[in-house]
Amino acid sequence: MARAGPAWLLLAIWVVLPSWLSSAKVSSLIERISDPKDLKKLLRTRNNVLVLYSKSEVAAENHLRLLSTVAQAVKGQGTICWVDCGDAESRKLCKKMKVDLSPKDKKVELFHYQDGAFHTEYNRAVTFKSIVAFLKDPKGPPLWEEDPGAKDVVHLDSEKVLAGMNVYSSEFENIKEEYSVRGFPTICYFEKGRFLFQYDNYGSTAEDIVEWLKNPQPPQPQVPETPWADEGGSVYHLTDEDFDQFVKEHSSVLVMFHAPWCGHCKKMKPEFEKAAEALHGEADSSGVLAAVDATVNKALAERFHISEFPTLKYFKNGEKYAVPVLRTKKKFLEWMQNPEAPPPPEPTWEEQQTSVLHLVGDNFRETLKKKKHTLVMFYAPWCPHCKKVIPHFTATADAFKDDRKIACAAVDCVKDKNQDLCQQEAVKGYPTFHYYHYGKFAEKYDSDRTELGFTNYIRALREGDHERLGKKKEEL
Repeated sequence: MARAGPAWLLLAIWVVLPSWLSSAKVSSLIERISDPKDLKKLLRTRNNVLVLYSKSEVAAENHLRLLSTVAQAVKGQGTICWVDCGDAESRKLCKKMKVDLSPKDKKVELFHYQDGAFHTEYNRAVTFKSIVAFLKDPKGPPLWEEDPGAKDVVHLDSEKVLAGMNVYSSEFENIKEEYSVRGFPTICYFEKGRFLFQYDNYGSTAEDIVEWLKNPQPPQPQVPETPWADEGGSVYHLTDEDFDQFVKEHSSVLVMFHAPWCGHCKKMKPEFEKAAEALHGEADSSGVLAAVDATVNKALAERFHISEFPTLKYFKNGEKYAVPVLRTKKKFLEWMQNPEAPPPPEPTWEEQQTSVLHLVGDNFRETLKKKKHTLVMFYAPWCPHCKKVIPHFTATADAFKDDRKIACAAVDCVKDKNQDLCQQEAVKGYPTFHYYHYGKFAEKYDSDRTELGFTNYIRALREGDHERLGKKKEEL
């Protein structure tokens, strides 16, 4: 019987401890917390804290393995904690911190706290590199490789580096001019800080580019292309000077606005020519096809708001009509034989009925002065990142529509009357978010661009008002 006690005790230890704790090393740098007071104290004394909330110990297994290596990498720069919401003692803490793990498919949550307050829900890639980058710069942009659109970019761990730069904005005109950027994408090769030449093999794969970087060579000189207008054919080539007269004289005209460097235009050109020739041979022709080089005839390009190539416009008795996507001879001919009006375009964000205030330079200051808290989104309608954020920002505005002190506003920086305003507000890219307090700029919003991120930020502002009001009552 003397041996029974220790044997029973050994068995009990193996039953109580999760099996993964015996096989996985959990860093001592990860602090396990169950008491709300302990977490409050931690957030007060540490200014960069990532907390893993889990449904159970088993649910936390994979994340704890990963975070153990992350904790070592950010030692001295960030703190990682773990709260097991399945534990009876920790359940109260999870409820207090508004952690909802009730959905069946949700096993963990990662929340970040900065300077003692909730900052954002971590929703970036759950990888060592991404989490380390986030903790070293919580308000910085995601890594390029986190963007699904960048899956084909190969990042080289060598002296050779691949870098990207958005130079669409007019503020980069000098850079575009210096490096002969005439279209997108344009790839430039630099060596020791000196520009050497452009890389022009745009059909390359990631492997091709990596191979080319082993021995970079300038592009081979090419025979200058003959301008389309000089090639002959059945397509009429119009200019700033003769365009209006031509569409008056021809009752049905389909016009292709193009650029000589545009690959999609080159691909579409043979089909367009074939369709023009077919129409030209008809006894009772249903119309003609014409083309405009938008890089030369800039007045026409500006007049018809041509921002991408190729762009098609249809003119009936001199009046302009929108055209659906047409790319083949068959589609061109079908359209010319029966040019039905396409469905009306979807309303712009500004035209939609939402709770977002759409401001312009004339009413910007006066409108903001009437609101205690305003979050403003400076955007461009063509910007893909803006399009992705718009539903989240609109939902946030709807959430606070009944609070007269709070507003979510938007400024279209592409509009001529807003360009001076956007420059004054130091808008360098899109989207940019600024917070204003009674019309005065307070800070730039650099947190999560989701409905949750926006609403948490605004609620924190509103709760700050309530706390100050409470303190005043106590003083009285």
